[in-house]
Amino acid sequence: MSAKPIPGHTTAAATGDTVVLLIGMRINRFWAVHHWGPVMLAMFRMLQELAEDPSRGLRGRVLLTASPRTYYVVQYWESKEKLYRYAAAPDAFHRKAWGIVNRKLKAGKTRQHVGLWHETYVAPEGSYEAIYFDMPPFGLAGATGSLPIERRGRRAADRFAYRSKAAAAPAEEAGAEAGAAEVTEAAETP
Repeated sequence: MSAKPIPGHTTAAATGDTVVLLIGMRINRFWAVHHWGPVMLAMFRMLQELAEDPSRGLRGRVLLTASPRTYYVVQYWESKEKLYRYAAAPDAFHRKAWGIVNRKLKAGKTRQHVGLWHETYVAPEGSYEAIYFDMPPFGLAGATGSLPIERRGRRAADRFAYRSKAAAAPAEEAGAEAGAAEVTEAAETP
């Protein structure tokens, strides 16, 4: 069943930093299903494992294709620390899958039948914005929820300027400390 579009303009309900992981595979030789098939199945197994345990930090994901050869997942994570923790967790399937890949590499058993890649980006709050029109929750909004656009601003500049209370508090404290330092310096100046 597909999600229903939300009428009008919406934006993502994301707060704080957002970690975006793009991870995928390229089929270099279609006939080598015995090489790229297990890679694709491993990704689905990892996504299932993450869906079953939200505490690992995956907020949401979108499966995409760039061509008949290239398939990838856009993943939205709570933090880079949770992403690293999952990647290295002894109980996670990711570690087992990479162990298999590394053993094949060491034994010289990879034959360039499938390519693997990933890119990771940390987007601090205030350096990303999103807009959706007549869309069901998708992408970042699918991972964090969607809001009426007015809650964050009709213009992109307003949405970039948005700061959640959690992010605004340290900035306000830093401003208060700077102000206190200026008062102290002024009092000490003859």
